[in-house]
Amino acid sequence: MLTVHAADAVIGAPDGADSVAVDGGTVVAIGRYAELTAARPQARVRRWSGLITPGLLNAAAPALLEAAYHPDPREADEHGTEPLTGDALTALGMDDARWGASARRGLQRMLRHGTTAVRGPFTRPAVRTAVARSGLRVHAPGPAPEAASLDPLASVPEPGDAFAAALTVGGPADLAVFGVPDLAALRTEGAGSCTATVLGGRLVFRRS
Repeated sequence: MLTVHAADAVIGAPDGADSVAVDGGTVVAIGRYAELTAARPQARVRRWSGLITPGLLNAAAPALLEAAYHPDPREADEHGTEPLTGDALTALGMDDARWGASARRGLQRMLRHGTTAVRGPFTRPAVRTAVARSGLRVHAPGPAPEAASLDPLASVPEPGDAFAAALTVGGPADLAVFGVPDLAALRTEGAGSCTATVLGGRLVFRRS
């Protein structure tokens, strides 16, 4: 469906650009809201407060999904809400089904941080299946941050270093919205300030 995502600014776009038009899974225009909507009066409009950026790449995904357990909310009293690693992970006696369920929850948490791509490889079959079904883009293996974090911004000097790919006309409609006024605030607040994530043109996360 033709959709215009409008915010206060689009990072990486020409000055004054505050909107991205998406048709299906493709970016069809980037520019000023008035111009984009005037040329596409039939488009659905989603208004956001803050910045639109390219979706983020989580380079620590293998560690987060294959060396950590993401507790089910129903297990919060027993295991808490943060990922379990080390001895706490070993004590769980993980099997394939549990790895798959954990990975699905971990991937949902990544989407809540503006992530639209992950760096592989993934060796556990259940995790590979979860990643494939999530729709997240999988990038080739490469350097991983020293500390694994759900926030891809935590391990890079500048937010732009965590962008999975530039937002370009004709490119995939993978973008994130952060409820901050500028890049300086995004560095301070981190990816936890994400209010929406769009993957392949689909709104896959929206903070309520």
